[in-house]
Parts: sequence; structure tokens; C-alpha cells
Amino acid sequence: MSQADITMQGHSAGMLTDRPFAIPTKKLVMWLFIIADTMTFSACLVAYGFLRNATPDWPRPFHSIVNVAVMTFILLTSSLTMLLGVQTAKRGDKAGAFRWTMITALAGVMFAVLHIREWLGLIGEGMTLFRNPWGTGLFGAAFFSVTGLHITHVIAGVIALTIVGLRYKGGRYSADDIEIVGLYWHFVDLVWMFVVPFVYLMNLAH
Repeated sequence: MSQADITMQGHSAGMLTDRPFAIPTKKLVMWLFIIADTMTFSACLVAYGFLRNATPDWPRPFHSIVNVAVMTFILLTSSLTMLLGVQTAKRGDKAGAFRWTMITALAGVMFAVLHIREWLGLIGEGMTLFRNPWGTGLFGAAFFSVTGLHITHVIAGVIALTIVGLRYKGGRYSADDIEIVGLYWHFVDLVWMFVVPFVYLMNLAH
């Protein structure tokens, strides 16, 4: 092999490895998933908006924002703890990163428990997927669909945080994996910021 060939191969290898704008495969997959999931939530919220505007007897069953405010505070706080976990992992503090990741997962569990308790309260008042004592039965279907989709993502996030955190602690995952699961968690938190005004604030009782 000539010197020119060796030089060309080295130059090609350098071009393949030194790509300043390249995105790691795992992170790219997560971003693609988030984009696709954004479309799903957008479609659900748009459909919810159409149903609400087209239904004259749309219920307004919420008399207080205390519960949703507490849930929102917990979820926003979990975004902060997730950010601290990512930053700590990048500094090489494995114990600290694991601790912050588990605190984030615990916050997700608290959010899910409060949400399920709210569901049980509404069900106890007579609300189901197809009927409720306040107005159109479409409200129950829309409410449980939108919030159910979100809480499913929260529970999936808690499971992912726990698995990634344990494997990171065991040395099987790196700080990049903590960052990637953090992207998903921030996305779940951001979606909630749209669910709250659409589903709760606009349905407060007069």
C-alpha cells in the first residue's frame, strides 16, 4: 500500500470520527421518538379542543386547582432533579447521579399516585368514559384519554429512570444514557404544561 493510500485512509477515518455536528445514535432515536410523540399529544389536544368547543353542555367539574398545582409542582421539581442528575453524571459523580435519578423517579411515583387518586375521586362522583352527572358524556372519554396517555408516559418514565439508574450505578450505562432518559423526562414534563390549561384551568367551575 502506497503512502498516498495510507494518508487517504487516515483522512477518511478522521472525517468519519470527527464530526462536530454528529448526533449519537441513541440520542437521535430519542429525539425522533419525542418528535413523533409530540404529534400524538398534539393530535389528542386538538381533538379535545374541537370536542369542547362543539359541545354546549361541556362540564366544568373542577372547583379547585390545589391538587393540579401540587402535581405540577412535583413534576417541575422532578425536571430540576433530573437536570442535576445529568450534570452530576457528566462530572463523573456516579453516586450523586444515581441519587438524583432515583429522586426523580420517586417524584414521578408521587405524581402518578396523586393523579390516580384524582381519577378515583371523579369516578366516585359518577364519572366514567361515557357518562357523568354534569353534562355530556364526551367529557369523561376526553379527560381519561388525554390524562391517561400522559400518566402512561410518566409511569414508563419512572420504569426507565429506575432501570437506567441501576445499570448506570452498576457500570453498564454511562452519563450519556442518563442524559438520554432525561430528555424523555423533560418531554413528559413539558407536555403536562399543555395538559393543565386545556384540561383543568379551562374546566374550572364558575
